[in-house]
Amino acid sequence: MSFDFKRALKFEHNVGEKEKKYRLYGGAALIVVSVFTAEIALLLVGLILVATGFTGFCPAYAGMNKNTCTAAGETTTAAPDDSSASS
Repeated sequence: MSFDFKRALKFEHNVGEKEKKYRLYGGAALIVVSVFTAEIALLLVGLILVATGFTGFCPAYAGMNKNTCTAAGETTTAAPDDSSASS
């Protein structure tokens, strides 16, 4: 596995909208828990999750060439509707 520095410097979005929400909510929860338990590790993980959720870029995903974003023009293909053919 090799890290692509050029792609990382461009900060291409590689985190999808649904995953952004999960990262923001999970990171915020970890930050709140870390405040009450005084755990620095939870605070750091929470901050990383919030930052990657906010920016839409995950350096770990860039290193693994993983992308959970869907293209803006991409649509799902549905099976043809047979009801219009029978009339």
